[in-house]
Amino acid sequence: MSSPTASSPASQRRSKTVIGVLASCGIAVSLMQTLVVPLLPEFPRLLRTTPANAAWLVTATLVAGAVCAPVLGRLGDMYGKRRMLLVSLAAMAVGSAIGAVSDDFAAVLVGRVLQGAAIGVVPLGISIMRDELPEERITSGVALMSATLGIGGAVGLPVTGLVAENLNWHWLFAGAAAFSVVEFALVRLVVPESSLRSGGRFDLVGALGLSAALTCLLLAISKGNDWGWTSPVVLGLLLAAAVLFTVWGTYELRTTSPLVDLRVSARPAVLLTNIASVLVGLAMFAGFMVGAQILQAPVATGYGFGMSLVVSGLVLLPIGGAMGVFSPLSARISRRHGPRTTLVLGGAVLTAGNLAGSVLHDPLPLVVLSLTVVAIGGALAYGALPTLIMRAVPPAETAAANSLNTLARSIGTSSCSAVVVALTTASVVRVHGVEYPSVTAYSWVFLVAGSAALVAALIAVATPSARRYAPVTTRVATAGGRSR
Repeated sequence: MSSPTASSPASQRRSKTVIGVLASCGIAVSLMQTLVVPLLPEFPRLLRTTPANAAWLVTATLVAGAVCAPVLGRLGDMYGKRRMLLVSLAAMAVGSAIGAVSDDFAAVLVGRVLQGAAIGVVPLGISIMRDELPEERITSGVALMSATLGIGGAVGLPVTGLVAENLNWHWLFAGAAAFSVVEFALVRLVVPESSLRSGGRFDLVGALGLSAALTCLLLAISKGNDWGWTSPVVLGLLLAAAVLFTVWGTYELRTTSPLVDLRVSARPAVLLTNIASVLVGLAMFAGFMVGAQILQAPVATGYGFGMSLVVSGLVLLPIGGAMGVFSPLSARISRRHGPRTTLVLGGAVLTAGNLAGSVLHDPLPLVVLSLTVVAIGGALAYGALPTLIMRAVPPAETAAANSLNTLARSIGTSSCSAVVVALTTASVVRVHGVEYPSVTAYSWVFLVAGSAALVAALIAVATPSARRYAPVTTRVATAGGRSR
C-alpha cells in the first residue's frame, strides 16, 4: 500500500478505516442471509405463492452465494479484488432494489439471487486486507472480517423482525439497497486496489462445472427434508453432484489455468482447514437457528419463554456483540500462539457451549449464556480459519482460496439447516393444537453441533503447520516487478 510507514499515525488511521469499511461490507452481506427469515410464514400471502415456493427465497440466496463466491474470488485474483468487491456490492444493490419495488414472486426471487451473489464480499475483503494492510494489522482485520458472517446473522434477526412487525416488508429491501449504495461509495473512496494479479485465462468451463455441481449438492441438502431424503429427485441430485465433482476435478487438474488449483487445495493444511470449516459452520449456526425458536415457543412446551419475534431478537443481541468483542481476541491469540491454536480453542469453546445448550433449558439467563458461549467459540474459530488458509497458499491465490473456505462454511451452515429441520420434526409436542419441537429434539440439535465442534478441534490439532508466505506489503508486486 503506497502509504506512510506502518508505524505512523496516518498509516494506522488509514488501516483502521479500511478495516472498518470492509467489515461493514461483510455485515451488510451477511444481513442478506437472514433478511427474509422473519417473513417466510407471510410470504405465501404477500407474494401470492405457495409455502414451498416461498422457501426458495432462502434457498436461492444460499445456492447463489455458494456458486458465485469461488468465481468472484478467482476473478478478483486475476483482475482486481476491489473491482470484484464493487461488482458484488452493485449486485446486492440491484437485487435489493428489485425486492423493494416488486410484489411478484419471480422478481423477488431474482432479487434474492442477486443478494446471495454478494457473499463473495467476505473472502475478497479478507484478501484485500492481506494485500494492503501493514503486517501487524492483518490478523486482527481478517479475524473481524471473518466474524462478520456470524455478526450479521445474529444482528439481522432482531432488526428484520422489528421492521417486519412495524413497517411494510418492502422497507427491508429498500434499506438493504440504501446500505449497499453507501457501502459501494465507501469502498470507492477508501479501499485501495491491489496491484497483485495472478494473470492467466478465466476458466469458464471450470466455473460452469463447479456451479452445476454445487447447485445439485446444495439443493439436495437444503431441500432434502421437504422432498424426502430417499426421493428420486434428492438421490438424483446427490448422484449428479458426485459425478459432476469428479468430472470437474479431473478437468481442473488438467487445465493450465484452473478456477481452483486443486493441488494447492489438496495440501493437508488447506484440505483439513476446509473440512474443519464445514464442521465449525454447522456447530455455530445451530444455536443461531434454534435460539429464537426456543425463546418464542409457548411456556406450555416445557422449555419456551413465549416471547415475540422482536423481543426474542433483542434478548439474543449479546450473540452478535460477543462475536464482535471476541474477534480481536482471536487475532491476538493467533499472533502469539498461531491460528491453529486459536482454532483448537474456538472448537473447544463451541463444544462446551453446545453441550451446555443440550442440558440448560431454564432459567433464561443460562439459556442465553450457553448461546453466547457458542458465539464466542464461533468468533475465535472463524477468525482463525482464513489466517490458516492464507498461510498455506501463495499471495496471488488468496481470494480464490478464501472463497473456497467461505464455500466450506456455507456447506456447513446449509447442512446445519437440514440437520436442525430433521431433528426438530422427528420429536414434537402439541400445545393448543399446534405442534412444536420437543425439548429432546433441541437437546439433540445441540449434541450434534457439539460433536461437530469437537471433531473440528481434533482436526485442527492434526493439521500440519503450513508454510508461511511473506505478507504482500513486504513483497515485490508481480504486476510488473515494482516495489510496493
